[in-house]
Amino acid sequence: MDGTQWIIFILIIQVIHFLGTWKLYVKAGRKAWEAAIPVYNGIILMKIIKRPWWWVLLLFVPIINLLMFPVVWVETIRSFGKHSLLDTWLVILTLGFYIYYINYVEDVSYIEDRSLKPRTGLGEWVSSIVFAVVAATFVHTYFIQPYVIPTGSLERTLRIGDFLFVSKFHYGARVPMTTLAAPMVHDTLPVLHTRSYLADVNPDTYEKSWINKLQLPYMRLPGFESVKKNDIVVFSLPADTLYQFFKAEKAVRKPIDKKSNYVKRCVGTPGDSLEVIHGYVYINGKQLQLSDRAKTMYNYDIYAKTGVSTRYLEEVDAADYYRKYIATNINETQYNALAPYVSGAKNTADGKIELYTNEKGIPTEVIRQLRLSLTEEKPLSRMANMTSEMVEKLRANPAIDSVVQTEEPKGIYGYNIFPQKPNLYPWNNDNFGPIYIPKAGTTVEINAKTIPLYKKIIRDYEHNDVKVTGDKVLINGQEAHSYTFKQNYYWMMGDNRDHSEDSRTWGYVPEDHIVGKPVFLWMSFDNFREGIANWRVRWDRVFTTVSGSGEPVSYFKYFIAVLFGWFVFDFFRKRKKKKA
Repeated sequence: MDGTQWIIFILIIQVIHFLGTWKLYVKAGRKAWEAAIPVYNGIILMKIIKRPWWWVLLLFVPIINLLMFPVVWVETIRSFGKHSLLDTWLVILTLGFYIYYINYVEDVSYIEDRSLKPRTGLGEWVSSIVFAVVAATFVHTYFIQPYVIPTGSLERTLRIGDFLFVSKFHYGARVPMTTLAAPMVHDTLPVLHTRSYLADVNPDTYEKSWINKLQLPYMRLPGFESVKKNDIVVFSLPADTLYQFFKAEKAVRKPIDKKSNYVKRCVGTPGDSLEVIHGYVYINGKQLQLSDRAKTMYNYDIYAKTGVSTRYLEEVDAADYYRKYIATNINETQYNALAPYVSGAKNTADGKIELYTNEKGIPTEVIRQLRLSLTEEKPLSRMANMTSEMVEKLRANPAIDSVVQTEEPKGIYGYNIFPQKPNLYPWNNDNFGPIYIPKAGTTVEINAKTIPLYKKIIRDYEHNDVKVTGDKVLINGQEAHSYTFKQNYYWMMGDNRDHSEDSRTWGYVPEDHIVGKPVFLWMSFDNFREGIANWRVRWDRVFTTVSGSGEPVSYFKYFIAVLFGWFVFDFFRKRKKKKA
C-alpha cells in the first residue's frame, strides 16, 4: 500500500476502536469523543488501563505492535473486571473484538484502583516473558541482530562458524516491511520449518494479493554512516527465490525483508565504474586497496617434481584441495565405514581402488580401526585455495617448484555470470566488466545492448514493466532510450574469490536490501558443519571486532576479568549489607 492507503487503513482502525470502546471510555469517567481522536485516544486508553503513555508509540512500531495489541486488549478488559482465563483467551482469539461484546452487552464497571500486579505466579511469569520478548524484539529489529556465517564466501576474513553481532544502527535500521510476522525469527519458524510471516509468495499472484497490500513501503531510520567500499555488509539476497534457506523447491517471490540474509564485502558503491582484471577489483581504473584485515583467497596450481605432499598444504593451512588414496582391497563393510569421509571412488586398471576425499582426508584412527592398507598419492601438481600469506610460505618451501594463480581467460564466458548474456558480455569471475554501478538520480542510455545490465533493476527493484522487441526497449509501454535510477546500488563480493557466489552472479544489490554492518564476533567454532559434538572453539577469534586495522585482538580475557571483578564486588557488597 502507498502512504494514502495506509492513512485510510489507520483511520478505519480508529473507527473500529471507537465503535468498540466508547461506552467503556464513558464508564471510566472520560468523554465518548475521546475514543475517536487518533493517537489521543491511545493516550487516554493508557490512562484508563493505568499504563505509561509511551505504550502508544509501541503500537505504531512494526512487529512490536503485533505483541503489544494483545497486551492492550487484555489490560483493557481487566480494567473492567474481566480477569478469567476464558476472558483472556476470548479477547486474544477474536483479535480484540470480544471488547465489542463487553462494550454493548455486558454491564461492567470500571475498576479505578485496579492492582497491576499479576494475581498468580503463572501470570507473573507470562507477564515477564511477554515484556522480555517485546524488549528483545525491539533490539533485534532496530539495533543489533545476531548472525552466524553459514558459508565460506568470506574465508579467511570471516569463517564458517563465526557468530556475529550485526549493527542495524550504523546504516540506519530498515523498518520491517512485512507487517504480519513472528518476532525474533527471520523467514522460517524453528522446529515447524514453515514460513514465519504471512504473505502470498506465488510469483503469479504476488502483485494482486490482498495480504501483500499490508506490506509497508521501504523506510529506513537515520544512521550515522553510509555503506563504503571495503565495508563487510549483511544484506537481503536480491536473487532469493528460496522458500527456505538451503532447500531447493519451486521458486517463490519473497518480501524484501524476508529474503535470505547474505554477508559479503562491498567493493563498489553508487556511481563507480567497476572491473575485475586477473581476479582483482578495479574501481574507476585503479586497483581497489582492501583493508589489511581482508584475507582474500584464490585458487592456485602448485607444482613439484617430487610430488606435492598434503603435508606441505597442511603446513600453510591451505583449503579446498582434494586427496587421493590408493587401496589394494576394500570390502563392502569397510567402504560403508569410509562413506562419511569419501567423496568418490573408482577402480584402476591394475585392480586397485582410488578413494577421493576433501582436504581433511581419512582420519588415521579410522584407517587403523578398519585395518586398511592405504597409500596417499603425491601428484606432481595440485590445486588449492590460499591467501597471499599462505602462498608466500609455500613458495619458501624448497620442495615446491612453483605456485601459479589460476585464471579464467578474458573473453571466455564463465558459468552463470551476470548478466547471463555471453554473446554481449563474455565475462567470467576473473575478468569481468567494466560495469557501471547505478546511483540514484543518474541517467543511463537504454538500448538493446545495455538493457541486459539494467533490466532487473528497472523491472524488479524499481517496479516497471519492461519489454524488449527486436532492438526496441519498452518501459511501461513507451519506447525508452534512457532511464533515471530511483535508488542507489552496490556491488558485493566474497573475499574467497573463486568460491563465492556474489554480484558477479546475480548483479547489483539495491539500497533497500541493506540490512546492517557486522561489528563484533562473540564466538567462533571450527568444524561447524560437522555436528555440535565436533565443534571446537577458535579462542583467538572470540570477542574480536570485525572492522578496524591490524590483526584482530580478542577481548575475551578482559571480559572475564571484568565479570570476575563484578562478582567479587557484588559478594562483598552483599556481605557488608548483611552486617549492617
